[in-house]
Amino acid sequence: MFEPHLLEGCLTQIFFIHFLFVADSAVLLAMAFDRYVAICSPLRYTTILTRQVMGKIAAATLTRSFIIMFPSIFLLKRLHYCRINVIEHTFCEHMGIARLSCSDISINVWYGLAAALLSTGLDIILIAVSYAHILRAVFRLSSQEARSKALSTCGSHVCVILLFYIPALFSVFAYRFGGKRIPRYVHILLANLYVVIPPMLNPVIYGVRTKQILEGAKQMIADITKEFK
Repeated sequence: MFEPHLLEGCLTQIFFIHFLFVADSAVLLAMAFDRYVAICSPLRYTTILTRQVMGKIAAATLTRSFIIMFPSIFLLKRLHYCRINVIEHTFCEHMGIARLSCSDISINVWYGLAAALLSTGLDIILIAVSYAHILRAVFRLSSQEARSKALSTCGSHVCVILLFYIPALFSVFAYRFGGKRIPRYVHILLANLYVVIPPMLNPVIYGVRTKQILEGAKQMIADITKEFK
């Protein structure tokens, strides 16, 4: 059985990992909205995305993450744990802990799936709608240079979206419907990918796409090289 302090520590880790994941998804949605306004209504950008609006978006992001993830902690605490308390994961994960229980975990399975669909799933749909409008506005531009510049501003964001959502959604559905047909190491690899890879690569992706950051990095490397010569 789980010792109380071990279970409490695991539940705390689960809450913050999934809380931040849902918040990250909302941030990607907010960035898609930012690009939609910048490309489709550039003259109204400063009047639409005011400080008050950005503050409300940030508050809504944190509130939604808390509301979605808080019930999952009680769903895990209600379970009876009578098996080995060693999880085959590099971190505490909702379904990984639930599967250690001897109780019926069907509510956990369906709540986790509903939470994923109503948070990240809804965000993906809204991001797709935003980019549909963005692409329609871009291809209406008469200048090829203007189209290339507009698409370039969205390139880094699209890369981050793909890195963030593909491993995460595959992991969610594989854990709930893959059962024992998918090897354990695949579950572990996918979970590590969506937790570690996006935050690690975000600075690299945005740094390469942002001219000022790229020039600064080149200058720093040049200065370090001179010191060693």
